[in-house]
Amino acid sequence: MLDIASVGDFVKFDMNEDGTGIIYEIEERRNYLSRKSPKLKGVSTRGERLEQIIAANIDTLFIVTSIKHPDFNNRVVDRLIVTAFSSGIDVKIIINKIDLDNKNEVEQWKKLYEKIGYKVFLTDCINKIGIEKLHDELLDKVNVFWGSSGVGKSTILNGLFPSFNFKVGEVSDYSQKGTHTTVTSVMKKVDEKTYLVDTPGLREIDPFGIKKEDLGHYFIEFLPFINECKFNTCTHHHEPGCEIIEQVENGNIDERRYISYLNMLETIEDDIIY
Repeated sequence: MLDIASVGDFVKFDMNEDGTGIIYEIEERRNYLSRKSPKLKGVSTRGERLEQIIAANIDTLFIVTSIKHPDFNNRVVDRLIVTAFSSGIDVKIIINKIDLDNKNEVEQWKKLYEKIGYKVFLTDCINKIGIEKLHDELLDKVNVFWGSSGVGKSTILNGLFPSFNFKVGEVSDYSQKGTHTTVTSVMKKVDEKTYLVDTPGLREIDPFGIKKEDLGHYFIEFLPFINECKFNTCTHHHEPGCEIIEQVENGNIDERRYISYLNMLETIEDDIIY
């Protein structure tokens, strides 16, 4: 659905005297970040979920998570990585609220993702830890901040640029999930070459347009082994002669990432692309 303007698009438009206007052309995108449109409660959507574009012409996706309140969820992180990787967008990971890490879990997740090639930032907005390190990473780029509700996206952005005053919500004591404060993607201009995009908090994320046999290509640590599988269409689930399964068993691929892959594989449906 490339005929609808999105945050980050370059467009041609005409303005009227009353201040209204009309967009008559969307310039070609170099990339865009999207997902399957969210499921509607009580409505069967198998094979009917359309593509929802989050933002276009992006340099970096910052996947924002928290170690607690809400708990770190590596499966959400991995789904967001696949979503960005499949669109050719650079990924960096932020683990926020490290002051709540009373079980010393942060370092193990940081080590996991850095080992497979992703840069990880640790932040604590209350004590102003890690915020300055992010600043230089944003310069001269279009940056999207995306993650589950309540992880602190807007708080981090406010720590970086207080004058923008992004809306900040609360985390429910009952569900431990964040409330939606950003309802649409919002872009802010830092300078002539630097832009920030704050996005609505996620409740679910399903990458759009990915086939089961292609999913493994978006797990970066699979790539050195993926062509060694016995079958070209191997889904790395049950097939004999699967090199990925062997590498998991040998400890060369982290089992947590592999389980995340299998979970994603089970949820992939055949998309109808309009």
